[in-house]
Amino acid sequence: MIGRTLACIAALFLALAAGSAKAAESAAVSSPRAVVSLISDTDAVAAGRAFQLGLRIAAAPGWHIYWQNPGDAGVPPILDFTLPAGTSAGPIAWPVPDRHLEGPVMTFGFTGETVLPVTVMPGAVSGALAVKLHAAWLICANICVPEEGDFRLDIPVGAPGASPQAPLFRAAAERLPAASPWTMHIAPDGTLGAEGAGISPSTVHEAWFFPAAWGQIDHSSPQTLTVGDGGLALAMKPGIEFQRDRALPGVLVVRGEAGPARAFSVSATPGAVVLRATEPPAPLARILLLAALGGMILNLMPCVFPVLAIKAVGFANLQGRDRRLARMQSASYIAGVLLTFLALGGLMVALRTGGNAVGWGFQFQSPVFVTAMGWLLFAVGLNLSGLFDVAAVFSGAGQTLAHRSGHGGSFFTGLLAVLVATPCTAPFMGVAIATALTSSAAVTLAVFLALGAGFALPFALLALIPGIARALPRPGPWMVVLRQVLAFPMYAAALWLVWVLAQESGPDGVLAAGSGLVLLGLAGWALGLAQHHTLVSNRRGRRMAHVVAIAAAAAALAILPTVVMAPAGKEVSRVDPGTEKFTAARLAALRAEGRPVFVNMTAAWCVTCLVNERLALSPARVRQSFADRHVTYLKGDWTRQDPEITAFLHGHGRDGVPLYVMYPAHAGTPTVMSQVLTEGEVIAELNRAGG
Repeated sequence: MIGRTLACIAALFLALAAGSAKAAESAAVSSPRAVVSLISDTDAVAAGRAFQLGLRIAAAPGWHIYWQNPGDAGVPPILDFTLPAGTSAGPIAWPVPDRHLEGPVMTFGFTGETVLPVTVMPGAVSGALAVKLHAAWLICANICVPEEGDFRLDIPVGAPGASPQAPLFRAAAERLPAASPWTMHIAPDGTLGAEGAGISPSTVHEAWFFPAAWGQIDHSSPQTLTVGDGGLALAMKPGIEFQRDRALPGVLVVRGEAGPARAFSVSATPGAVVLRATEPPAPLARILLLAALGGMILNLMPCVFPVLAIKAVGFANLQGRDRRLARMQSASYIAGVLLTFLALGGLMVALRTGGNAVGWGFQFQSPVFVTAMGWLLFAVGLNLSGLFDVAAVFSGAGQTLAHRSGHGGSFFTGLLAVLVATPCTAPFMGVAIATALTSSAAVTLAVFLALGAGFALPFALLALIPGIARALPRPGPWMVVLRQVLAFPMYAAALWLVWVLAQESGPDGVLAAGSGLVLLGLAGWALGLAQHHTLVSNRRGRRMAHVVAIAAAAAALAILPTVVMAPAGKEVSRVDPGTEKFTAARLAALRAEGRPVFVNMTAAWCVTCLVNERLALSPARVRQSFADRHVTYLKGDWTRQDPEITAFLHGHGRDGVPLYVMYPAHAGTPTVMSQVLTEGEVIAELNRAGG
């Protein structure tokens, strides 16, 4: 009898306990895919005392729901509360989602059990707070099923206490992103930057970003991480809704080499993303010396030959004349070089300050600049061929003055030489430029000034040291022939730039550039007629010829703004047979497999790159070495701006191409190779790296 009584009491106690436990959870809406209910973190409410409600979703294995930004597909859960007057509910406090990559589609969501908490502020209520919720959610596996449910929870008024479901809210709070301790910026090219204490290569090994709104970034594209001391850069591909002048909110997740990932709620403001070097910076004097040496060697690069040949003719004409005149023209040339280098350095500083990720030779990524340079070199060639002579009416036309024998010609020869030299890089330049662009504006300009001094030095020595000048041939009739011969390197350079334009703008760009060349040819021919009085002897005829020349040149200039970057779908592939297109994801996969990899970062406008590929990377013996040693050849094309390649360059201390990196088999230490390659160097590295 006593035992039966105790059993009844125990059963009653368990029933009451069970009822109490369910007091803070609604009846569930169930399907084969999920069990969903409304829960509360408190067992009683009081007016003015905030508490939390949450939609509890327990997804079946293999099924998932979506985050506030679902990514490339999906719909986030929607909560529609009906509350008593005076009671309000805030937005969902979203936990950090997981990434789900399914083929080319990237989505953000949750698997297993998830609580979506909402903060509620109760008003004056009596008896119980009646909460009604209509919720809708999309749940997916191999298929997606929209589900919905109505929930009701009556929470008594009284002294609040933790409900049996409170631990679920504490677990959900641990999944919320923390406030960011860092200063965040987003660059116009989609690079996300963080600056602050606690960031270093040892503390941040991986990072990824979830944008709060859809379309801000391309969700499925790789996010390439570069880490420095006190800062990181995460290169992302902008999405169709990205706005370069707006802040970018979202969640940044970082993980060190060990330990759990950390998530931070961020709002990145528009601005430049520049990393400090991870190693102590080299002394400024050493950097300036490297810059000067690099500038001097730059004279030997094939980019500069056509322009320096122009000045060689003019300098030969000075032999036997006043040495003072030679020195003054040398000074004009040096001034043109130095001021152009300073202007280029200042422009790069300004662009970096505005948030643009630029590097050496960046202007050749602009189809308009490439077209204008091609036209300019073509016009110089026409001048050298004798189709026309530069008259006073064209005395202000920048580059065409490069052929004139006066100080203006010398100055603008220096300007033109610098502009056409930028597709090339020389040994020692990489370290100097990378240091310049991660330092203060004053240091940057000092480095560019040193580059200019080194670049101008050979010609200055030729003009200032009489012994060298006396070794040059004396002027004579041969100068006319040489002048005409030198027109052909100009035509060749113009043709090369049209080929570069084909990589950037496709057939439409080539058609526009070709039309401009025809118009410039017409302008040169008409100007030549006006200058040769034996052909057009009367003033009216010369005036008409001038009108035709001006009209043709104006028509060419009207075409120039129409040369734009071709859509990505029309981009000409420059990946050769036997190579693969570079992506950070592909490199990481190959490295994870322990395979040796050779990375070639190049561009169509980089002459040094093209020479290296022809002489050091394309010979049959080198290609056979790649095959024999099972080295995967990844090629990145920077002809058009590519944030992923830009991040890779910055990660290796470079701001321009070429860049060659050899990754040995079995995750060995990679080697950054020289910028001017030889066949023997490539084969030696392949022998060292092969698996």
